[in-house]
Amino acid sequence: MRNILVLSLLAATTSFGQSAATPMKLGDVTVTGTFRARGYGWDWFEPTAGDNQYAYSGNLLRVNFAEQRKGWEWDTELAAPFLLGLPDHATAAAPQGALGLGSNYYSANSNSQYSGMVFPKQVYVRFKGLGPSEAGSLQIGQFEFNDGTELVPKNATLATLKRDRISQRLIGTFGWSDMGRSFDGAHFSYSKPTNDFTLVTAIPTRGVFQTDGWGWNRAAFGYAAFTHEWGHGNHAADTRVFMLDYDDWRHILKTDNRPAAVRAGDTGNIRIETFGAHSMHAFTTNAGVIDALAWGAGQTGRWGTQTQLAYALDFEGGFQPKVLGKLKPWIRGGFTMGSGDGNSGDGRHGTFFQVLPTPRPYARFPFFNMMNTEDRFGALILRPHAKVTTSSEFHALRLSNAKDLWYSGGGVFQPWTFGYVGRPASGRRSLGNLYDTSVEYRATRRSTFTAYFGHAQGLAAMEQIYPKGKNGEFGYVEAMFKF
Repeated sequence: MRNILVLSLLAATTSFGQSAATPMKLGDVTVTGTFRARGYGWDWFEPTAGDNQYAYSGNLLRVNFAEQRKGWEWDTELAAPFLLGLPDHATAAAPQGALGLGSNYYSANSNSQYSGMVFPKQVYVRFKGLGPSEAGSLQIGQFEFNDGTELVPKNATLATLKRDRISQRLIGTFGWSDMGRSFDGAHFSYSKPTNDFTLVTAIPTRGVFQTDGWGWNRAAFGYAAFTHEWGHGNHAADTRVFMLDYDDWRHILKTDNRPAAVRAGDTGNIRIETFGAHSMHAFTTNAGVIDALAWGAGQTGRWGTQTQLAYALDFEGGFQPKVLGKLKPWIRGGFTMGSGDGNSGDGRHGTFFQVLPTPRPYARFPFFNMMNTEDRFGALILRPHAKVTTSSEFHALRLSNAKDLWYSGGGVFQPWTFGYVGRPASGRRSLGNLYDTSVEYRATRRSTFTAYFGHAQGLAAMEQIYPKGKNGEFGYVEAMFKF
């Protein structure tokens, strides 16, 4: 990949002072923070015109001020993202569109190659010890929230699965991006050791690709979930049921498979109700740990003038054998799919809508998401040292319905951009095969270094859109420091 030397130099020239072992205190206020520096390299699928090969730097400083009081606490966090060297010719004409996320950052920041801002990431108060057994808490203000994280399992395997394979599928902070998103609203939780009831109602802030995180979007959601941790002996389990109501009243052009003239005439609100559940299990045997996971959701409501009726499923399993104990291998595989729309003129929108997720944990080379996609995948995780984790994955991707679009994106991040893009498949279903690997090195408690590289082999649908070159590559190096 071209510019790989640039990536190495960006990582090598990043430095940050070592912090003291204890948090900084200003009276009763605790001051903590993080600084994350990344160098990206893109070799997007080859367009007929435009720059699909480029590198740039994305960086994020976060400083947090918090104080614990009897019965309540407050927290204020400032974020300062800055982007360096964004590509200025990385957007092609439709349907080829944005040639990687560098194009998204460039267009979301007034077509500037260099952009930065300071804005509040979190500003909230939390009241604790509410209700019977004093198990309730109420958070009001601007905060971060990821669906599926309401109760952390005691079992280490389940805790990892929930963090990496359950969390943020529908509501997420998009924290992998160089800005992320927060939510303005209220978050109530009634949590005991094995049960949790959560209720959230909020408006997503701006951010994700836009460095200016000030302001709201004309969209909101309400979320309710009950989670129960259970099991006995060598069996541990975690089960959740949830409901999500999403409203978008921005009256902008929707991304779907209808003709452009039809979509232009539909400025009706989006209101979608999603009902779903997950259940995951870990079985400790003499041969090793076996895990199984199921997640599913169905949707009803309105997609402007259309009726929403869609669904998504995920089934996964894994095995951590006791052999090769020095490598601590974890072998996993599964099938994920989100429904597509087979008839753009029947008044029904059948494409699963992923709402406000963080797509990247499930699409590490983020050129796809769960919308109109079938994903058969396998993964091999190795942990040869307490400080080192490697993860290699393979994804066989095809569209659920060839009459629908190939979608990418992660939801609203500014008032005038829908948040999802779609490209026509021209009747083809095979999208591509993704091969990737990552290495994480936790050098100290306060510093972590990560490298990722992915290669996408484009297939029939991709070849229709990018006939000059259907393969793509993406990589980055990252340094994260805590203080």
